[in-house]
Amino acid sequence: MQYVPLVGLLILGILFAAVSFFASRLLAPRRPNDRKSSAYECGIDPAKETPERFPVRFFLIAMIFIVFDIELIFFYPWAVAHGSLGAFGLVAILIFTAAVFESFVYLIGNGALEWGPVHEARRLKAAVSADRTTTSTVRRVGNEGRYPQPVVAEATPTEAA
Repeated sequence: MQYVPLVGLLILGILFAAVSFFASRLLAPRRPNDRKSSAYECGIDPAKETPERFPVRFFLIAMIFIVFDIELIFFYPWAVAHGSLGAFGLVAILIFTAAVFESFVYLIGNGALEWGPVHEARRLKAAVSADRTTTSTVRRVGNEGRYPQPVVAEATPTEAA
């Protein structure tokens, strides 16, 4: 007897969904065309495919948010019941915290939080050094016969002695 309101609410939900689908099929206008069938985003008609893919860094940042959301979801019940869990609950939450921290260290190690002008300046500073020249760092591929090769003067036997 105690589940009658729950069953009634379930029946009302199913009935509402069925009536909504039936009403939309019955009342919706049926004049499809290309403009109505195309994807709509902010009033801009799609002219072509996206020119580039999202960088991996975007997904790494999203993973950080997901990891910390899951951490908060598990910390609330532990915070409410930590007195009754005792040492077992403390050890379990420490293991969980270590796993979350490990995933955070992994994401940071893969450069999830490195972006912006400071990162670009650091990257450019590391790329510029006295040891790096175009002859030592750039490998020329496929230039045979395209450009005149530099002539290296050979030493004569008198200069070599």
